Amino acid sequence: MHNETKHSISSPCETFKSGGMNMKRIWAPWRMKYILKSRQKGCFLCDVFKSKQDKRHLILKRGKYCCLLLNRYPYNNGHLMVAPYKHTATLESLRPEEMSEIMQLASTACKALRKSLNPDGFNLGLNIGAAAGAGLEDHLHLHIVPRWKGDTNFMPVLGGVKIIPQPLDELWQQIKNALT
Repeated sequence: MHNETKHSISSPCETFKSGGMNMKRIWAPWRMKYILKSRQKGCFLCDVFKSKQDKRHLILKRGKYCCLLLNRYPYNNGHLMVAPYKHTATLESLRPEEMSEIMQLASTACKALRKSLNPDGFNLGLNIGAAAGAGLEDHLHLHIVPRWKGDTNFMPVLGGVKIIPQPLDELWQQIKNALT
């Protein structure tokens, strides 16, 4: 059993003692949606693709085989994803036209992000399987993360905290406008 000092939830960050160590607790109540949704049966991407409410689900562009959407739980401001409509966990199960459209939408995404957010670079990547860091193992998706010089500042390095400076609905509209 650990000795924990009780605090009110009036601050988004607080320090407490646990097991003789100083620890930081960061309150992030908006993450509860993600936690609860991750326990639901089914695939959230498949559910999103079936919906016609693109703005609500942060869909920026629909292709014939794939979709470009804003990541609801971003690593960085402007973090986008391209995912095939086909529910598959492996790259090798995609047809050539699906793979081609993933890259075409990734290129479209980079162009729109350059126009709307002016990043200095990008990280693009696939996390295939839990061992590779896939949070959603069963539905392949390509991450497109805009990067800026100095965006890895003291907050994520020392505090383990990433700051996202813009509301998702505002960002969705900004990128959507850049796609036209």
